[in-house]
Amino acid sequence: MSNLSETLPVIDADIFLSGDETSPRIQEECKKAADALIIYGALLLHDSRVSEDDNDTFLDLMEDYFAQPLADLERDQRPELSYQVGVTLENTEKPKCAVDEPCLNVIARLDPSERPLDVSGHHPDPKCRFFWKMSTPPPYNTEYPALNASNVIPQAIMFSGIWESVMEKWGMSMKDAVENVAEMVAIGLGLPRQTFKDAGKYGPHLLAPTASDLAKYGKKDTILAGFHTDLNCLTIHGRSRFPGLNIWARNTGKRIPSGKQIEHLTAGLIKAGYHEVVVNDATIQTIAKRKVSHPDRPLIRISSTFFWHLSSDYDLVPISSLLGRAKSLNDAEAEASLESVYPSMKVGQQVQNELKHIALMA
Repeated sequence: MSNLSETLPVIDADIFLSGDETSPRIQEECKKAADALIIYGALLLHDSRVSEDDNDTFLDLMEDYFAQPLADLERDQRPELSYQVGVTLENTEKPKCAVDEPCLNVIARLDPSERPLDVSGHHPDPKCRFFWKMSTPPPYNTEYPALNASNVIPQAIMFSGIWESVMEKWGMSMKDAVENVAEMVAIGLGLPRQTFKDAGKYGPHLLAPTASDLAKYGKKDTILAGFHTDLNCLTIHGRSRFPGLNIWARNTGKRIPSGKQIEHLTAGLIKAGYHEVVVNDATIQTIAKRKVSHPDRPLIRISSTFFWHLSSDYDLVPISSLLGRAKSLNDAEAEASLESVYPSMKVGQQVQNELKHIALMA
């Protein structure tokens, strides 16, 4: 389990944006980014373009949104779209690792002191989520319209005139940052700069704040989001007001974990990063401080999350030039060809497969 500040490499987007990609300094930073995802499945990002004030404005808006009465929140659900826009209420999404054999094997191989909190009960996560699309509509008829549906705008008067502007401003900051990481990782892997970015040009990217009511679920060792990997390509987390995110490095296990789509494209050279969100001692200490410093604010942990996806109709096939390196790091799959472990499919099919595992699609 990773102590983020001590373990994960810090990648500087400012260096990447400072000049020509052929400069040795930028090439070194790009290789550092790629190596971070190969070794750890995650990295920390410094990007001076991202405003802490914008993050605070976004967190305030999300706290107010999720503090609404249940009936108001329920109006924003879209289960018929597999919850891929609008709100997902608490105790809906199930952690895949509770019943997924490969994931359970990962847990079993960990030292007992390094294992996540127990998810074997397969209880749904007590978290809410809101999905806000940050995508460019494809100039063709997608095979996966439910994954590319229009946004839901909350109906409450208090959000009139502010919701879209706040979501778009913060979402664009996150999107710009993670797309630069996608470019850096491509260069660091010896691929053309646009490899991943082009593959995600029409991706159904999601600004995806997660909310946990710490007044209800603030007891130590409560699992807010069970041990899991993300189904998308890259995820970026902005700063939360409450600690609790644990990340596992591959060799054990702004934060950018790699997801299942980039694992598939790189044939496992980059593995999707495992993580969980729990209530720990630091969470409880922060709850106590927050009650004193902001007694009138909702006691809700917001995870400022952005899921960056590949385009739904993109052919998800391992990149041939990476197969050799991938095989050297995937001893567990040595008996089976990586092509069979990561079969060719549309990204949309991969997403649908994963949604079924976590109880968001029938």
